[in-house]
Amino acid sequence: MPGFLTSEEASRRLGVKLPTIYAYVSRGILASHRSPDGRRSLFDVEEVEALARRSRTGQRSEGRLATVATSVTELRPEGPLYRGVPATTLVTQPFEDVADLLWQVGPGPWVAAQLGPVPVTAVDDRLRWAVVMSGSVDPLRSDLRDVAVAQAARTIVSTMVASLEGPPHDPAEAQPSIADRLTARLVASPDPATVAAVGASLVLLADHELASSTVGVRIAASTRSDVYDAVLAGLGVVNGPLHGGASRQAHLLLADAEWRGSAAALDDVLRWQGLAPGFGQFLYEAGDPRFGALFPLIERLVPADRLEVVASVIGLAADRGFPAPNIDLGLAALSFGAGMAADAGGVLFKIARVVGWVAHYLEELTETPLRYRARAVYVTGK
Repeated sequence: MPGFLTSEEASRRLGVKLPTIYAYVSRGILASHRSPDGRRSLFDVEEVEALARRSRTGQRSEGRLATVATSVTELRPEGPLYRGVPATTLVTQPFEDVADLLWQVGPGPWVAAQLGPVPVTAVDDRLRWAVVMSGSVDPLRSDLRDVAVAQAARTIVSTMVASLEGPPHDPAEAQPSIADRLTARLVASPDPATVAAVGASLVLLADHELASSTVGVRIAASTRSDVYDAVLAGLGVVNGPLHGGASRQAHLLLADAEWRGSAAALDDVLRWQGLAPGFGQFLYEAGDPRFGALFPLIERLVPADRLEVVASVIGLAADRGFPAPNIDLGLAALSFGAGMAADAGGVLFKIARVVGWVAHYLEELTETPLRYRARAVYVTGK
């Protein structure tokens, strides 16, 4: 029901237990509304938010965990909604426009910092290097105004793309889109279909509510770290194989299936990893809508023989009752089918997610600082 929270949601937002919510109702602090079916109590979002703001002005309780209310992204069965707009309907829009939608600051130039030769190192290190060096040449990196943070984010994304191996670009010339620039660094011979699929991937990956890396970025924002350090915090979390690295494992599964067959490849990965990478997303019981939005674009560019490999793995997984494919398999199908490196999906994931991280960073700056403080239960010999 739009505009209302359940009792459980209101208690999480306010950081109190359910009995306290009921006490607020009895004391007239909150108004309770019956749900249409008459089975639940609902609470007006604006009223809960007003109470949350009043609570923030009082004494901070060190023992209370932060609760997060966000207007950036909402997760629904049909996929993520960016500021109320379904991400799956934005796949043909420029990535830069989706960033403007999430940041709500206004457009600006997407120009990489001029940093000279890039160190010859692994891709993940290049991306981190790009963020560190972008911050090092920003004379006012501590400027936390929305417009300054958004411009820093454009520089970060552009510099991350430029740090990858690929053709140089003359800064004096008009800047191609981020999708064009990135595709030129991921494939040997870019074509419009591949650019479209890369752009759609960036859009679909821009944000996914409170993923682990996003929480890391919000914690950094809560301490008022600058945006460069906050993005580095996100990169530190997203590099885990269970987060931003999952598409690489799915790519290797497809490559092995091409060589030895789907059954042998899937059996091997189950033996050594205990799960099938690229399948299942607990937030979407009916399947990850992002995969459904991306895969038709992939089908247009992948050679028939490799598309058959992807279809064979998906079909075998379905026959054996595995969950539906997720966005990681979509990235793997793109990187495998277009002849990209196995870690290309992770590159897409990390560069795209910077946009969502910065949206959450900006939102967290409006909250009380230092609100994330968990408490431990001490256990002898743990």
